[in-house]
Amino acid sequence: MLIKRILIVGLGSIGKRHLRFARDKMPDADIRVLRHKTSKELPKYSNGIFSSTEDAILFAPQIAVIANPASHHISIAKKLAEIGVHLLIEKPLSNNLDGVNELIEICQKQNICLLTGYNLRYLPSLKRFRDLLSEGVIGSVLSVHCEVGQYLPSWRSDGKYHQGVSANRELGGGVLLELSHELDYLRWIFGEVEWVKATLSHQSNLEIDVEDTAHIIMGFMPSSSGSRLITSVNLDFIRHDTSRLCTVIGEHGSLRWNGISGEVSIYESGAKEWCQVYSYKHQKDESYLAEWEDFISCVTENKIPLVTGDDGLKVLQIIEAVRKSSVSDGQRLNTEILQIEKGLQ
Repeated sequence: MLIKRILIVGLGSIGKRHLRFARDKMPDADIRVLRHKTSKELPKYSNGIFSSTEDAILFAPQIAVIANPASHHISIAKKLAEIGVHLLIEKPLSNNLDGVNELIEICQKQNICLLTGYNLRYLPSLKRFRDLLSEGVIGSVLSVHCEVGQYLPSWRSDGKYHQGVSANRELGGGVLLELSHELDYLRWIFGEVEWVKATLSHQSNLEIDVEDTAHIIMGFMPSSSGSRLITSVNLDFIRHDTSRLCTVIGEHGSLRWNGISGEVSIYESGAKEWCQVYSYKHQKDESYLAEWEDFISCVTENKIPLVTGDDGLKVLQIIEAVRKSSVSDGQRLNTEILQIEKGLQ
């Protein structure tokens, strides 16, 4: 399949990045942009711009990247899927569960690719971290602590952080959705989540109407040996020391992934300090480019993407359970029961 027509939905920072990637990967393609703001200015790297969904549908793109606010993902994605357009949807798949199953069913019926944009899975350092755990370098895993945080005004350095998606509930903001990468890669490494206990809060004086902090405890489905792994996850928009770490405690030592530096380190039983076992300095666009390579190969070779629509759905199920647990004062909530309540099985 030769890809000739591409649609980019949304022209925020991530939409512009995907537009640049599309042009780099397919220099001769007709690439159009769909955005709600009307403009006569032609976006760089594009061949045209639409301000209505109807016009975008008439363009009949072969592939599309959905990069508008999460609260608008499903409505446009379903319309494109119905005409057979292959989809790369930026994370999270949506801001809630409404319509997600229907989208996945349409994609299955149309035999089209649906890739959820959790690009951290494409990082070489995270892949190596996962492989080392699978190889048993620290023995059986006993406990996991995961954290990610960055001060939102520094992250959105244009000074208008309060106007962006991250700061607005209506657009799908808040740490739980914006930093849901952690929920995805923990599932990828350790399997399905059975239950959660959580607290979401707005701790700071940031001008946002969403949570800036999430404290989550997750219990995973029992292993073949019957053991049940417990993980703690901290997400925030408030720390000034940008951090992304996952520390796994095992029976023979600990293994740590640093998502900022790209380092994997081990603390072996009887050691006196951490020892670096892998290091790969990530380039800014590298994981997104690898994601694009995966997307294109899935479209042209009918392969299954590394991060499927079902993966995106599973993360949203965890998020919904976290929300319900938080409003019930941290009550433990079984995610399987939640799925049955929502008609997801």
